[in-house]
Amino acid sequence: GENLFEVKDGVLFTPPFTSSALPGITRDAIIKLAKDLGIEVREQVLSRESLYLADEVFMSGTAAEITPVRSVDGIQVGAGRRGPVTKRIQEAFFG
Repeated sequence: GENLFEVKDGVLFTPPFTSSALPGITRDAIIKLAKDLGIEVREQVLSRESLYLADEVFMSGTAAEITPVRSVDGIQVGAGRRGPVTKRIQEAFFG
């Protein structure tokens, strides 16, 4: 399975384990990397509407690794391409 991350105003949001997120090594690594990069991380339930308004959205998982999401339900996310926070996390993750 994959986990979902949303970036809004430079803050990284991801659902807590109690919702639909799966505990995972990749998810944990992303949260730690983001914090190490000085990015604020908040665990909270993500609404569909918040995804529509996000600056960036990406998915993580063993197979997905870190995959930018360009649109949700046909609605473009941010600029419709990989955003700067996603890029920083990918670069740190893949070292």
